[in-house]
Amino acid sequence: MAEFYLTEDVRRQVRKLAKFAKLSVSKWVAERVMKSAEASWSPEFLALAGAFPDFHDAADLRKGYGEDLPRESLD
Repeated sequence: MAEFYLTEDVRRQVRKLAKFAKLSVSKWVAERVMKSAEASWSPEFLALAGAFPDFHDAADLRKGYGEDLPRESLD
């Protein structure tokens, strides 16, 4: 079982949010942690950042195309 510590202000906020969601504090915290973990990139994926030296950034892709034309009015 993991332990974590919250300031009293955060504890009060968590209790309010859990009550509003009609969940126990434990269940509310567990659901939020799971959602956060699911939405995160894996460490293996993040380790690949910069691993491809021939991968161009967006600025390089626009080189040689010249200036953009002025936009036409939609009026």
